[in-house]
Amino acid sequence: MMNDLGAVLRAWRDRTDPAAVGLTNASPRRVAGLRRGELAALAGISTEYVARLEQGRAATPSAQVCASLARALRLSDDEEAHLMRLAGFAAAPDRIPRLIPDSLHRLVGHLGDTPAAVYDAGWRLLHWNRLFAAVFGDPAGATADERNALIVQFESRNPRVRQTDAERAYFEQSLVADLRATSARYPNDPDVAALVARMAGNDRFRRLWDLRAVASHESAHKTAVHPDVGAIPLDTCVLTTQNTDLRVVVLTPRPDTTAREKLDRLS
Repeated sequence: MMNDLGAVLRAWRDRTDPAAVGLTNASPRRVAGLRRGELAALAGISTEYVARLEQGRAATPSAQVCASLARALRLSDDEEAHLMRLAGFAAAPDRIPRLIPDSLHRLVGHLGDTPAAVYDAGWRLLHWNRLFAAVFGDPAGATADERNALIVQFESRNPRVRQTDAERAYFEQSLVADLRATSARYPNDPDVAALVARMAGNDRFRRLWDLRAVASHESAHKTAVHPDVGAIPLDTCVLTTQNTDLRVVVLTPRPDTTAREKLDRLS
């Protein structure tokens, strides 16, 4: 498998147009494609490590390194999935997917004037854009618990989010029904089972769980409370990806409010 991985990395490096990845002032080349050092710089790894990967002398790269290589080489989603399989990260059918295709990275990044984020099927925050961090606080230093929307909603609450009683009731009922659907799709996933067991200790969660409602969480309303610009009323739209079961959460300014102006100030 490692030899196959090395061969495919070399082939993808050779086919990559330096100009397409921003290397417009590169010195004259003997062959087309990227040099090892250029790929290493784009992916944030060492040139020696790229060489060892291509020669089959390195240990299996991490999923994070694979994702960085995929972005650097401008791989398609199918090619990135192939790279992950060669590195031993093929998604198991009984585990919720957490690998974000490069197309989703690009999509979230391009939504520069709209807060957007990607969650897994257990509502763990995986990726976000700059405006999401500006509105809700940067999750980069958050713990795993602080990145799970269910744990935050039922156990701690985000001080930057305000909901009416009706908004909170709908949101919590919808999240719990969505988690039950996830638990049915991934009955053998230990992380899902652990999340359900943990949340069962919360009275509000347990009452909703016992209703046995099953549904997809698709929308919500909330107000972000920012220390500099104040209240930002937002409508939430949740898009579920077909093949990866990831949730793309896009928060748009509520009509007839000052939310758009405030988001523009933060962006």
